[in-house]
Amino acid sequence: MKMINRVQIWLLLALLWVVFSTSGCKKNNDDTSPESDTVTDIEGNVYKTVKIGSQWWMAENLKTTKYNDGTDIPQVKEYESWRYLASPGFCWFENDPDTYKNKYGALYNWYAVNTGKLAPKGWHVPTDTEWNTLINYLGGWQVAGGKMKSTGTIEAGTGVWYAPNAGATNESGFSAVPTGGREEGGGFIQQLPYEADWWSSTEADINNALDCLIRYDHTTAGCEPDGLDKSCGLSIRCVKD
Repeated sequence: MKMINRVQIWLLLALLWVVFSTSGCKKNNDDTSPESDTVTDIEGNVYKTVKIGSQWWMAENLKTTKYNDGTDIPQVKEYESWRYLASPGFCWFENDPDTYKNKYGALYNWYAVNTGKLAPKGWHVPTDTEWNTLINYLGGWQVAGGKMKSTGTIEAGTGVWYAPNAGATNESGFSAVPTGGREEGGGFIQQLPYEADWWSSTEADINNALDCLIRYDHTTAGCEPDGLDKSCGLSIRCVKD
């Protein structure tokens, strides 16, 4: 009787191990939710991240005021000082961090991007090719913007985009918000509820670099072929190395 009981117990334990191990490792094939995690920059700012296809992206805009080696990024507030600035600089939209820092991040010129020290260690500012990899994974430039945008509208009291926020589903988890920007002449671009614009690390020519743009009234997303003046202030999203 004792041997039979021992065999029964071992058989029961084996069965339970199989049940728990397979249930713990099984992935729901219907679960298409993006994987998520966080990354922390040199100042201690914590960013949500999301895996989209084979890439890990920040799901928030960069807001560090220091390079990843701990040195300060020059903050440039005055219009005259920003005008056609040909050295690294950053600012907050309308020079108002209390309103814009946490939700929208900072604006950086391309000279700050080109230092290679903006992103947290293990991350980098995406190239034009990496932006296009994301866009193609999301179905191409005609529809990717809708899948990248946060949902809701200002008018409905449910979001930060102006209506119609065309095609916005945020099914990618990228959670794009409209970012505003700063012109090469120093003025702030009053497009905050209308469009999001991020730098790539890819140079177009001696004066311009490539950027990626999405808008409130289109489902499209794309990198403009001629780029923008390097002294413009745009948002930054980082991608994992």
